Amino acid sequence: MRADVIVVGAGASGLACARRLHREGLTVVVHEARDRVGGRIHTFHPADGGPPLELGAQVVHGARNPVHALVGADRMITVPRRITARIVQDGGNQDMGVLSHGRRPPWLLEAGLHRDPGPEGRSAGAWLRAHGSARLEERAAKEWFRQSWAAEPDELSARGVAGAHRGDTAVGEGEFAVRGGFDRLALLLAQGLRISLGDPVQEIRCLPGRVEAGTVRGTTSACAAVITVPPPVLAQGRLRVIGPPSAVVDAKIATAARMPLGDGYCTVVTLTREAPDDVITFDVDGGGGFVRCSAGRPEVLFVAKAGAADALRATVRSAPALSSLLETVMPWTAGARVVGLTAADWGRDPWTTGAFTAPRTGCEDAVRQWSAPVDDTLFFAGEATVTGSRLPWVQGALASGERAAEELLKVLANR
Repeated sequence: MRADVIVVGAGASGLACARRLHREGLTVVVHEARDRVGGRIHTFHPADGGPPLELGAQVVHGARNPVHALVGADRMITVPRRITARIVQDGGNQDMGVLSHGRRPPWLLEAGLHRDPGPEGRSAGAWLRAHGSARLEERAAKEWFRQSWAAEPDELSARGVAGAHRGDTAVGEGEFAVRGGFDRLALLLAQGLRISLGDPVQEIRCLPGRVEAGTVRGTTSACAAVITVPPPVLAQGRLRVIGPPSAVVDAKIATAARMPLGDGYCTVVTLTREAPDDVITFDVDGGGGFVRCSAGRPEVLFVAKAGAADALRATVRSAPALSSLLETVMPWTAGARVVGLTAADWGRDPWTTGAFTAPRTGCEDAVRQWSAPVDDTLFFAGEATVTGSRLPWVQGALASGERAAEELLKVLANR
């Protein structure tokens, strides 16, 4: 197979990049390991046609997010702010307002970090120890950071967290959902593109001005390639890059090893009972992450990261343990039977390896090194390339794909 450009990965960044290149008249082939497009955009559609639930990217952040224009303003729904909010701590279920009683709740502590993260090299954990007070305040804040960033606070760069938020202010305020599911965005981006699904790239041979991608189905040749898979996919050898300059390639793989993704596990549990109210529960104890249900619906959605992801992964393997957790985070589920379970295990997915890439202390230079093109032939996109400068959400992935396309177009224009 022959093309002008090969794009590895049909997530948001790969589709945005391929779409931009396609609009410029280039022939582009997108190779995707999965049997669907979207990457970490993954929507669960209930069998009865009920409202979709997101097992990957959760919401569209900001009224000026580019997703609004891509899917159409008429398909955007404002996420309601009026919702019953609970927390679980020490096994008990309480109103989330307890986090504000004489204390600073986690979201206010994080806002303080955004304003003044402190000196270079300081971790978010160190910042919390310097600015927190009561035991519950610090404990809740640490779990908040784990669920927000899929990483331990002591590994998170305070400056990286603050820089990511500052870099995303242009998208504005508010949270929105895509009517019909977030996967609609991926399907719209994919329209008109040549995408080979279930066809992972196993090896890329790179020479100046020429690449060959070996996949499970054959070989695709092109003038250049854009890699959008997470760094660990290269570091673990699932995608091999071969060719001169070998020292640059070796350095790229070494950089990839310094950029692990945090663990993530999401699941929809369907019950024999419908929820009486719209509820969100924050599990401070670290067993379930953020848990949601909607009035009149039988599903409970768990979105767990960092240690909570592995805890939830273990819990769902035991029916009694899952029932106990459900009753703790959502007391209305007591006595209900589980009749369905659909999971997205991002931490065990070989083509994702986790939720997303957090800005880690001591790795500030890794993002620049990972993002840099190789010999004007191999280019890089994906949320990992914007770590610490933008939030690792869909808008950052889209922007990275557009940026990689622009870099490639400039090179091709000068050949």
